[in-house]
Amino acid sequence: MSVISIILVLLVAFLAGMEGILDEFQFHQPLVACTLIGLVTGNLEAGIVLGGTLQMIALGWANIGAAVAPDAALASVASAIILVLGGQGVKGVPSAIAIAVPLAVAGLFLTMIVRTVAVPIVHMMDAAAEKGNIKQVEMLHIFA
Repeated sequence: MSVISIILVLLVAFLAGMEGILDEFQFHQPLVACTLIGLVTGNLEAGIVLGGTLQMIALGWANIGAAVAPDAALASVASAIILVLGGQGVKGVPSAIAIAVPLAVAGLFLTMIVRTVAVPIVHMMDAAAEKGNIKQVEMLHIFA
């Protein structure tokens, strides 16, 4: 892959990761993320096939109440990168899917860890806000 392709893949990965939280433009959806990675790496057909297949798997994943869905963005981006680097094209899609599902669950686990760690930081921010220490609130916000 060229340097430009790597930068574009990183941009797609960043957008997909942020959209997993923001849920505004749907870059985190597997069909979109895999297609964009396929486009920027020159493997559009493989990206579309992988994205469509992962999208069908991810249709049942939803954040409902306190339940958190598996991380479709991580699964899509990582499996698309592995598919592209594998060099098999569409023939490598089954292997990429086999990797994507455990990655989605691992992403869910990492999300839960990050959210658990963020709770005490929010309490520290509340305490700093009560004291009127805006600088500390800003620093903790950036840290969290």
